[in-house]
Amino acid sequence: MIHTDLVAKLLFVLEVIQATPTRLSVGAAASVVALTTLLRYLTAKQPKLITDYAKVARKVNDKGLEFDEWDFIIVGGGTAGCVLASRLSENPNLRVLLIEAGGSSKNVTPSKIPAAFTRLMRGQWDYNLYTEPQQHACNKKKFWPRGKLLGGCSSINAMIAQYGAPSDFDEWAEIAGDQSWSWNNFSKHVLCFLYIRKFEKYTPDPRFPRVDPLLHGTDGPVKIGYSAHIWPGCKAFIEASINVGIPFSPDFCTTKGTKGTNKASPSSQILPIRMTYIDSKSTRVTTESAYLTDDVLARPNLKVVTHARVSKVLFDTSTGTPRAIGVEFASRSDIDNVGPKFRARATKEVIISGGAVHSPQILMLSGIGPATQLLRHNIPVVLDAPNVGANLIDHPSVNLRFRERTGSTFHHFKPHSLNTTRLLVRDMLRYKLWGTGPLASNVGESVAFFRSDDQVLFPPAEYKNDLEDANSGPDAPDLEIIMCPGAVHSHNVSLDPKLQAYQMIIVLLRPTSKGSLLLKSADPWDDPLIDPSYLETKHDVDVLVRGIRAALKIAHTAPMTSVTDMDASYHPELDHHLPGLSDADLADIVRDRVETVYHPIGTCSMGAGGVVDSELRVKGTQGLRVCDASVFPKLVSGHPTGAVIATAEKLADIIKARFA
Repeated sequence: MIHTDLVAKLLFVLEVIQATPTRLSVGAAASVVALTTLLRYLTAKQPKLITDYAKVARKVNDKGLEFDEWDFIIVGGGTAGCVLASRLSENPNLRVLLIEAGGSSKNVTPSKIPAAFTRLMRGQWDYNLYTEPQQHACNKKKFWPRGKLLGGCSSINAMIAQYGAPSDFDEWAEIAGDQSWSWNNFSKHVLCFLYIRKFEKYTPDPRFPRVDPLLHGTDGPVKIGYSAHIWPGCKAFIEASINVGIPFSPDFCTTKGTKGTNKASPSSQILPIRMTYIDSKSTRVTTESAYLTDDVLARPNLKVVTHARVSKVLFDTSTGTPRAIGVEFASRSDIDNVGPKFRARATKEVIISGGAVHSPQILMLSGIGPATQLLRHNIPVVLDAPNVGANLIDHPSVNLRFRERTGSTFHHFKPHSLNTTRLLVRDMLRYKLWGTGPLASNVGESVAFFRSDDQVLFPPAEYKNDLEDANSGPDAPDLEIIMCPGAVHSHNVSLDPKLQAYQMIIVLLRPTSKGSLLLKSADPWDDPLIDPSYLETKHDVDVLVRGIRAALKIAHTAPMTSVTDMDASYHPELDHHLPGLSDADLADIVRDRVETVYHPIGTCSMGAGGVVDSELRVKGTQGLRVCDASVFPKLVSGHPTGAVIATAEKLADIIKARFA
């Protein structure tokens, strides 16, 4: 019998040999390839996923009337869709069909390795989207990666487990007119922990004894914890943040709120790494790996279809109010040939979980959206819903890069010499054999949250406190700085490989600029027109400039002075010259550099005038809901993955109670 773990480690070593620039004889190279192929075959698991659509649906005949029947059809197997499929199919009497445009993430190596997530961008696991030219950001198109595989963006993001400020959810409750969305109701319940705590499985880490395990869930499917790797520069960042006046917080994920700098251990020692979605083997935890386990996929009442794109939701309009009765879907080959259309019927509900980009696109392709836009593309109007695609909000960010003086950054991740190749091979082996080393890092290891009107950081004698307060409450931050032990131009575009540099990412948490998403055409394979309208408001530019000032202050405060090369000469890819610039100059840099930090929301939002009600039912329809970040009426002042998971958990409970 094959020892699976040992074979998998040997396979990884062989893949390292193939991926590393080394000289092998023809015979040796052929042997490595042959052995790798054999081991892949022996260790491959056949996921219980469906690409033969005839097993779950019917081809559309000449009259377009053939269906296979399910109780619930979930459109999109992303962060929310996997949760819903797992929870709804817990009831053996409910037949659930999940349809995903991509494949499984379970055997995608760059998805499993925390530090490798940028390798997923611009490839087969990414929709590879771009915005429209941004009028207020130098008219540039901005790259928008979105996960195209089960687990969605939880399979390609930086794995940051931080949910926002409590007042963010209280604001949702006020907008939705439903107190069940408030922090106290959303995060816990009188009898048991629900939603945010329900999905968590936190294991205490002896390195972080100041994190109270009683404030976290322990029995949920999603493992959260701390990465095995800690870059020394992150310790200096935490201490410098405290020294400039940002208070320390041991845990951002509790009722105490978000403001502060994090993470830490005993008061005598700071271990600067933030909580992530990670397991004990230093492997990424996605909603696919957490919720679509082998046992779940073995349920006879759950089927998961992959590599299929839903082109539209089907409606019965005979009673006057449109009722969702099914979906139509198809696949497309690598050479862009679209396969036959299939249809499946939903006897109870269709739930769209395509995310902030694809959920409004699917609604509009189905005839639900602004009537003028639908008619422009010759799409029959099922329901004039003018706010579908509106209220698009995203967290804009700006990167700052500094030469690092200790020579310990992650610049060897893209080797350019024999020594950097050796370091990468060393780290790959350390990670595979023991789950340690830099590859176990999520790269955004430590962080500071603060307010732009903080009078300690920004003394009134030096700064005008005339910024609009766009926060959800007095204890909610509007700025975040993420400390990274490596640097890039943006996303996965590298700097000069010989540069030893670190990076600070300044994130505007509460932007006031809002954009929209429109159809490019009636073709479901065409990407929609995405316009987040970055930096439309003066507020957003001014707050990001203030964030840059805070980052510069931290970079030049002890003990960061031992990390930042204080004597670095001018380099076009680095930012040591920024302290001497005016606010107007920094505003120009903001407009030039602004990028997404991957958190779009709001295009099918809750609330008066919104697209869905507080139970995520599409207003003006029956049997149709939306569940993903598109329903958020406002951005959380943090990272939305946890809020998306909790939203799906909440909706699953609502539906199961309705159809019990």
